[in-house]
Amino acid sequence: MAAERNERRLAAILAADMVGYSRLMEADERGTIARQKAHRNELIDPQISEHHGRIVKTTGDGLLVEFGSVVGATECAVVIQRAMPEREAEVPEERRIRYRVGINLGDIVIDGDDILGDGVNIAARLEGIAEPGGIIISEDAWRQVQGKVAASFVDLGAQSLKNISRPVRVYRVDLGNLHRTSAAVAEPGLALPKKPSIAVLPFQNLSGDPEQEYFADGIVEDIITALSRMRWLFVIARNSSFAYKGRIVDVKQVGRELGVRYVLEGSVRKAGNRVRFTGQLIDSSTGAHLWADRFEGTLEDIFDLQDQMTTSVMGAIAPTLEQAEIERSKSKPTESLDAYDYFLRGMASFYRGTKDATSEALGQFSKAMELDPNFAAASGMAAQYYFWRKAHGWMTDRAQEIAEGVRLARRAVELGKDDAIALARGGHSLAHLAGDLDGGIAYIDRALALNPNLAAAWHLGGFLRVFRGEPDMAMKYLAQTMRLSPLDVEIHRMQTGMAFAEMFKGRFDDASTWADKAMREMPDYTPALSAAAASHALAGRMEEASRAMQRLRQLDPVLRVSNLKDWLPVRRPEDLAKWAQGMEMAGLPQ
Repeated sequence: MAAERNERRLAAILAADMVGYSRLMEADERGTIARQKAHRNELIDPQISEHHGRIVKTTGDGLLVEFGSVVGATECAVVIQRAMPEREAEVPEERRIRYRVGINLGDIVIDGDDILGDGVNIAARLEGIAEPGGIIISEDAWRQVQGKVAASFVDLGAQSLKNISRPVRVYRVDLGNLHRTSAAVAEPGLALPKKPSIAVLPFQNLSGDPEQEYFADGIVEDIITALSRMRWLFVIARNSSFAYKGRIVDVKQVGRELGVRYVLEGSVRKAGNRVRFTGQLIDSSTGAHLWADRFEGTLEDIFDLQDQMTTSVMGAIAPTLEQAEIERSKSKPTESLDAYDYFLRGMASFYRGTKDATSEALGQFSKAMELDPNFAAASGMAAQYYFWRKAHGWMTDRAQEIAEGVRLARRAVELGKDDAIALARGGHSLAHLAGDLDGGIAYIDRALALNPNLAAAWHLGGFLRVFRGEPDMAMKYLAQTMRLSPLDVEIHRMQTGMAFAEMFKGRFDDASTWADKAMREMPDYTPALSAAAASHALAGRMEEASRAMQRLRQLDPVLRVSNLKDWLPVRRPEDLAKWAQGMEMAGLPQ
């Protein structure tokens, strides 16, 4: 019986129900039964069979169907719902048979010929909120069908479903717009925040020198940072904006995908000692150009030029609001332009994330600190290099490298009392390298007070709160990170944080789902492999757990159950015990 309870599989579930069944039966029982039988025999059952579905059970007014493919389930539902109005066209309006359909992709429990579990329950609840003749699908299902079904979808946002503990994001199939090819399917956009919102796209490097890419990228990062200080403004994080680097983009599409009203794009041309910025602000909903300007000067004027562009953008976005003052001292991180140049080069290398690239970044951050010993952000990023080596098992002299990372982190937070990047990176490094969870979180909270739009601070703070035993708060932090930076190149790290939070709450199915998402983004990210191995094991899926553990041990052969706490600073004994139990079940030696 235990084996039977644990038999699970991922499936697409379609739940359908006839609208107003009791009323129809009362008005015309014989006619309703006859037409329903004809619809089943001539349309519904043949379509289910054609799309490789299996009818699990039927009721007088509905049915539950399992499919191996979400695409098959959605295409089947679309064919049925499009055909029904024509089949009922001769019937008076008040007696027409209509169906509501809900589709979900989820984990199901096999019970003989029946299927059970949240995957089924959510499909049934989605059917309940569908309009007559309509189809509602969950976000998990939508992710699988977008671009594969000749239909467009309308984002209805997160919905609270009866007896489902957490809101589920849902999409309505637009049955009135089904003649578009799948290549032309429009993806729904993120809902706009309540306050003005903006994304700054990577500026085009017009210098004719590929080596100057880092310079153009650094300018954009500084503008994002300056804009982020405006508390009334919602600013998309750098990593999501840079997903569009090197691409010809449609600003309307960017607005939909990032959930912003405004898009700033521009170019940088650097020649000798002179630099020129151009920028234009566009309303993503209409494509209208709201503002454009050009700024020129020498490299010594670079911080003034950035201030001018940022101030102009502020005035264009909200002319009725009092223009916020941009403090020159905060937007000018160092007096040394050479140091700043090395810092920008280091950031470009660090974002590549490989062992060699991060080593290059450390050299560049070190040169920046040599030229300007008070450059707090450079110290913070250098400290992050040592955290990165520890997390990936790259350290060769562990004691010496940890000591150096702690020294740099402490210097960053001491120097950078008003520098959000230095506080966030330094605080995070202290938590991991020195074991100072409380101090690390306090520094990150200070960073967020300085810059509430700094996605990296929300992300790093979320991870630390997981380890401090605050999974609910951690999930709020990580959700805010993913909203500020929905296309982030480090999305796998945020998903891994969600996996650990769910695991510590005892929701092993949800934890493994997040961990699997993270591994699809970054297959060799060791914390994600650990979360996957432990959560799958605790959920009883030993094959998946063993597969993740095997890869984890290849990447980090010295990892043991006994040194887990040294690897990730999990504070609560019950959290550590749960994680260790899952890791041991998955095959990690003591």
